[in-house]
Amino acid sequence: MSQGTSHPRRWWILVVLCLSLLVLVVDNTVLNLAIPTLMGELGASPSDIQWIIDAYILVFAGLLLTAGSLSDRYGRRRFLLIGLVIFGGASLLAVMASEPWQLIGARALMGVGGSILMPSTLSIMITVFDETERRKAFAAWSAVAMVGMVAGPILGGLLLDAFWWGAVFLVNVPVAVIAIIAALILMPESRGPARPVDPVGVVLSIVGMTALVYYVIGAPAKGWTAAEPLTAAVIAVVALTGFVLWERRNPHPMLPLGLFRDRNFSGSSFSIVLMSFGAGALLLMLTQYLQFVLGHGATQAGLALLPYAAAATVFNAVGAGLGQRVSNRLLIVVGLLVIAVGFAVLAFLDPADGYAPLLAGLLVMGVGGGLAGPSAYATLMSAVPPERAGVGSALNDTVQQVGAALSIAVLGSVLAGVYTASMPQEAPAAARESVETALRLGDPALAAAAKDAFSTAVSTGAWVGFGCSIAAALVAAAVIRRGTRPAAPAADGAPVTEGSLDARV
Repeated sequence: MSQGTSHPRRWWILVVLCLSLLVLVVDNTVLNLAIPTLMGELGASPSDIQWIIDAYILVFAGLLLTAGSLSDRYGRRRFLLIGLVIFGGASLLAVMASEPWQLIGARALMGVGGSILMPSTLSIMITVFDETERRKAFAAWSAVAMVGMVAGPILGGLLLDAFWWGAVFLVNVPVAVIAIIAALILMPESRGPARPVDPVGVVLSIVGMTALVYYVIGAPAKGWTAAEPLTAAVIAVVALTGFVLWERRNPHPMLPLGLFRDRNFSGSSFSIVLMSFGAGALLLMLTQYLQFVLGHGATQAGLALLPYAAAATVFNAVGAGLGQRVSNRLLIVVGLLVIAVGFAVLAFLDPADGYAPLLAGLLVMGVGGGLAGPSAYATLMSAVPPERAGVGSALNDTVQQVGAALSIAVLGSVLAGVYTASMPQEAPAAARESVETALRLGDPALAAAAKDAFSTAVSTGAWVGFGCSIAAALVAAAVIRRGTRPAAPAADGAPVTEGSLDARV
């Protein structure tokens, strides 16, 4: 889209897109606090809980690429609306669940809705904003994502304190209804050129991505070389290799692999994977540290993370302004290095020091995320042709999901392993496996040892996050070009027809 072709209602459209994004991000984090309640009131076993959480992630990650590709063909607003309807309806079904298997099914259906909805948020954004304002829109989108991650635990704690477990799903329904009505009134339709559907690519991508995420989720608990996770890994490798080979020879591929030859696209994609890894590590480690080591309640722990979201929101705006004068590459590299400094601060946490050093680390990481995030998304999406906005957005979402899933798997294993190794050998076996169990046993000496051991585990995890952030900064510096490829205008200076807006509203 060339300069001067922004949609007149673009800022209202951005509000709708951010509202749609917010409900997805919040729902992804709000459920964690409801686990004890679900086990008590719904009679869910630990295995049921695992599937309630994983059913959403598996379906969501597996369908993203397919949904993004189809939205380019059939209409991005249409897919946004379909996703909102499915997500809101599945949330209502979740509220009515009386058995764990019913909730698992509802969560899987929510994953279907989320996968259809999510790619449309970014792809519609790049069709209604021109190059001069797109960075501000990305900054707002990124800020909402960060705020949503922190707001989820806070909202979950408040809802569970005041209502029953179903409230964490019921809150999605009115938000989805509002977003549907606003999208129908405000939002234009946009689509790429009509292409034949790629059924082989669809099947291979769904099987490959689902198997990959299943391996990453299941391996820490069952063992990285256990039969079930290893089978999933083999299926993922075979399916994704077949997908790449098929897409290379298909004249109408669902995923244009040529995108990865663009240094901006490939460099920002890998940087986003590692950046998502860091964000996932932050929430995974610190929510537990705040509760188990510093003794915060669930809601108080959520509130303690707010400075991170506040700093990220402020510096999203700062980064958007700086982006008019300095390159995306510089902002990404500087932001990632600042995130690394934040991880280094967290690596020296000591339970005796209380909240103050953790607050310092959160603020530093929020500044870094605010600087790097919008520039990384802008770099990735600017490398995507307008007619491929849906699948480009889906790729952005996919790399974030892979980064977050890897973070939970790898950091979860690191935290568990270091904690067990740091506990006294004479401690009860159950206490050496779980900090929660050690605290519940009521032995002051054992509780102190468990807090020290978990602090050591958090320190080790922070150093892993530090290394990932440094690696991401090096990748961005080496691969991403100084400038951003502008959108290609048509010969007469009008926007490219393939990616243009429909006249229908």
